[in-house]
Amino acid sequence: MSVQTSVFSLTPEEMNRIEDKLRIKKELVGARADEIFSVFREPLSEEEEWALKFVYAYSPLQDLADVPGALFLSHVRSTLQIRREVPWGQRVPDELFLHFVLPCRVNTENIEDCRGIFYEELGQRIMPLTMAEAILEANYWCHEKAVYTGSDLRTVSPLTMIRSAKGRCGEESTLAVTALRSIGIPARQVYTPRWAHCDDNHAWVEAWADGIWYYIGACEPEARLNQGWFTPPARRSMLMNTRVLGNYHGPEDVTLATEWYTELNLLENYAPTREVTVSVKDQTGAAVKGAAVRFELYNMAEFYPIAELVTEEDGQVVFKTGFGDLLIRAVFQGQWQERKVTIAETDRLELVLDLQRQPKQESGIVDYDMVPPSETEGENLPELTEEAESLHQQRLKEGADIRKAFEAAFITKRESMNLSRQLGLPEARVWDVMQKARGNGQEIAEFLKESTPEHGEWPLLLLESLNSKDLIDTFRPVLHDHLNYSLPLRGMLPDTLFIPYVLCPRVSFEMLGEYKEPFQTAFTQEEKDEMVKNPSLLAARLKEKYVHSEDLPNLKGKGTAAGTYRLMAGDEESLAILFVSICRSLGIPSRLHPSERKPQYWHGGSWIFADLGGKEEVKQRTGTIRLEQKEAERNTPVASYYQNISIARLVQGKYVTLHFPYGETKLFAEPLAAEEGFYRMTTGIRLKDGTVRSRFTYFELKEGEEVRVTVTFRSTEEEIPVLGTVDQNMELQWQDGSAAALEHSLSGTASSVLLSWIEPEREPTMHLLKELADLREELAERDVPIILITGSLGTSKKLKSEQQEMLPPQIRLGEANAGSLPELLRSSGATESGYPHLVVLDRSYRIRYVSSGYRIGAVKEALQVSSQLNGQHSKEADYGGDGK
Repeated sequence: MSVQTSVFSLTPEEMNRIEDKLRIKKELVGARADEIFSVFREPLSEEEEWALKFVYAYSPLQDLADVPGALFLSHVRSTLQIRREVPWGQRVPDELFLHFVLPCRVNTENIEDCRGIFYEELGQRIMPLTMAEAILEANYWCHEKAVYTGSDLRTVSPLTMIRSAKGRCGEESTLAVTALRSIGIPARQVYTPRWAHCDDNHAWVEAWADGIWYYIGACEPEARLNQGWFTPPARRSMLMNTRVLGNYHGPEDVTLATEWYTELNLLENYAPTREVTVSVKDQTGAAVKGAAVRFELYNMAEFYPIAELVTEEDGQVVFKTGFGDLLIRAVFQGQWQERKVTIAETDRLELVLDLQRQPKQESGIVDYDMVPPSETEGENLPELTEEAESLHQQRLKEGADIRKAFEAAFITKRESMNLSRQLGLPEARVWDVMQKARGNGQEIAEFLKESTPEHGEWPLLLLESLNSKDLIDTFRPVLHDHLNYSLPLRGMLPDTLFIPYVLCPRVSFEMLGEYKEPFQTAFTQEEKDEMVKNPSLLAARLKEKYVHSEDLPNLKGKGTAAGTYRLMAGDEESLAILFVSICRSLGIPSRLHPSERKPQYWHGGSWIFADLGGKEEVKQRTGTIRLEQKEAERNTPVASYYQNISIARLVQGKYVTLHFPYGETKLFAEPLAAEEGFYRMTTGIRLKDGTVRSRFTYFELKEGEEVRVTVTFRSTEEEIPVLGTVDQNMELQWQDGSAAALEHSLSGTASSVLLSWIEPEREPTMHLLKELADLREELAERDVPIILITGSLGTSKKLKSEQQEMLPPQIRLGEANAGSLPELLRSSGATESGYPHLVVLDRSYRIRYVSSGYRIGAVKEALQVSSQLNGQHSKEADYGGDGK
């Protein structure tokens, strides 16, 4: 029997390490240390003291500025109390408790005191259950609170997620991890940085019960553990990661261990793996210590580093990954070397850097085929009993009903119209804001009521300058600060500069806060006048007095500007956001450059880059890039940013992708302004098996010059085999109440049809619907018949009216029974992948393309097949009542 020698079983070495980290944090915050660490003067038990020390030692530096000590203490006390009350509290080992229950941060969300709130709702529901049953119950609770929707990269807090009743997978999993930790169950967010077989990423949850880690799909309950729609794609992944605060020493594989956090590689739990050893040497054959080795995966038209490891004394790194292709790049002192590697064929790679020569970018065009891991069969799970499946479906329906009842309390269109008339504001614009505000609508309405009588349309303009997600978690004090302390600064500025670059508080993906009034009072009038005349003086002050700190990569730029200011420290992006925020507070139009994401200020009629002392030397020398795409051949796609094209600039041996809006297709209308330097354009087309035919085009941009770059894609012609058939007599029940066989439901001269069996409200189907909405114009122009079939699970789930409004006009919605699925979609692979099932039919009702489950880009692939079939229309029979 082991004897606990100290609180939380901490060894003397671990206690000393925590104390050391606290000392470092106090040194970093300098004069603010007394204020930030004042919570330790509260009466604390030994357990509370060490739990609080652990939280302070390993929380990102930005949190110490943004989160009040009282909140941290309340969180610690709630967590310790919960551990004493739940049946399994003392069964959870201390190490798991410290690393996977105690931390209040899961991702990059705003930290709020919600642990006690969640426990109050969940506590009684889980008390009679086993740990494994409690995990399932917590996920049903999460399903009652929120459902999936796509959104921007900022991660909202769990309370905001509940207020909105929807969010992306990173937010769903943040909510679920928080809920599980709130009932004393160790939990962690697991994510694949990027998929290998399609263009996106995903996050879910692992939870620990009685010695075993299980996985669940957050807010998407299954009737049992270790089951989710993402299971088949996970078997094709190249990395599964989770980040753990502190020095964690569990049995899992470690991708990266730092003094502040540990990144665990959990891929082996989901997919076949292999370790690859990369050796970096110089031209003499000597090992290179300190080289960055990047393991880059094609995804979203760029080569994204899923991991970056630094070589040790022996010049080596070891990385565990899947059996697909990677581009491995070593970088040291501005030199680089890269090689495409097929992991299935090799486990060792040597990269040689010539440190004596001047770095020189490659030239011309280079093509790579990037092949993902193959599809593999999963283990056959026993079928659920009819009783268990029925109970599960009932719980899902109950959860959806609870959520819909909550959404019914949101401000209605009628209430919004009444508000608009009361305040004399345009009805359509106010309703647009209210729809986005969702559960925060009353707060937004009160802000308009309080400020519109005095300021007219300006409060609405402020709201419209924000991102949609801001309207869900921004409250009146913040809004009043930015309205009241911005309007006096308008002066002679045109609205095109004033609204987005002075009035608007949003800079990047940081948490919004009150900063206009504090920053205006932080400087003397003389200092402000000088900085307005010459904003470079502000940049020089930040460069001289502020410390660069990079203690948690994924939190870069996610804190508040006011917190960074108080700390006098921050990562490069946080300091850039601080500079922009102070400029706007002083009436100086400022922004992050749209594609380079570097701080700029408006001065003398142009945008000037600010020098904050970052890693890269600030250059004002720019030129323009003009992209040219020749007349597209058949099946050649339109260039669409982050879908099949991206542009990256070479920075100290690494390619940094320029930022343009996702899906932007108007890249050819005007020349693109960019810094001088060396560039690489990536184009890529993904084939049906997930393989990408990628192409690099290298070019140089010189100051004041315009470089013309021809956009080309590699050939994508593939055979279109006959995979099966669909019953043309399949009975479909339409929304208007009529019914007809499939063959009587198609008309026109199209040579193909898209048919999909969907499961509304589940994330894979939501992705399919989004793709259909994004391609609305193209689909409408092609007039390809599209039929979406619901009810195939024997449920009554329907598409929401707002979803239907976004879809292409030719889409028809019908219901069919489970027997409507063709034989091809009843195979074990298709059954495990689950809904949606998307097929392309030719004129003879033969299946020529099929995609089951989660597959980003499936609609585009289906359109490609449809286009090829259209090219063969003379060989196909017309659709008609005779079924030919």
